[in-house]
Amino acid sequence: MADPVAEKSGFLKMYMSNHPDTLVAYAKWFGKVKEVITSAEMSAIDTKSMTLTCTLKGGAKKEVRVPIEPPMSGYDDVKPRLLEMKAFAQEGLGMIKAPKITTFEFPGQAWISGVVVGSIYYLYLFQGSSSLLGRVASFVVSYTGERPIAYAFWTLAILHSLESVYTFSLCRRHSTGFSLGTLYIFATLLSGFPVWSNLRKKIQAARIDSVMKIQ
Repeated sequence: MADPVAEKSGFLKMYMSNHPDTLVAYAKWFGKVKEVITSAEMSAIDTKSMTLTCTLKGGAKKEVRVPIEPPMSGYDDVKPRLLEMKAFAQEGLGMIKAPKITTFEFPGQAWISGVVVGSIYYLYLFQGSSSLLGRVASFVVSYTGERPIAYAFWTLAILHSLESVYTFSLCRRHSTGFSLGTLYIFATLLSGFPVWSNLRKKIQAARIDSVMKIQ
């Protein structure tokens, strides 16, 4: 099956020839080129990577492969992905500041995940208690068994704890502040993937917006 991006690489190479500064940023940040680059050209691109031909100080040429991760699903992904990569490279190189996140959003999928996870936490923590909540939990666990509930609890607790560390790194990088960052971290502890993936989408949108402002 033909690569949908490679099929239109001729146009992309021509278009990117007008943005050598962006290609140099790609080469320096993603391609890890240490030498001084005076210019760069895109010689190939597909869904998984781009190949850049860099002209180094002194005139020497260097070919650099820049991976695109995760791979693009189609041609429609090209513009937003290249803009995001541009912003990420410029942030990393100190050319622009990382965009700030100032609002909290709890996506719809996070509510579903939160209910499921909250139910498992409730059953594990309240089973055996003499309270009404405890008796209800014990009744449910008598049908499910203690081992599956315990396994689910500890799996989710460990997984969501690791995801919360990742969320913390995003919040720190994008200056959410203590209150907003704490909200995102606790939301990730509860609902996991839907929260931090939505946060990443907000960051991507903010990056693209910051790049568009300096076009």
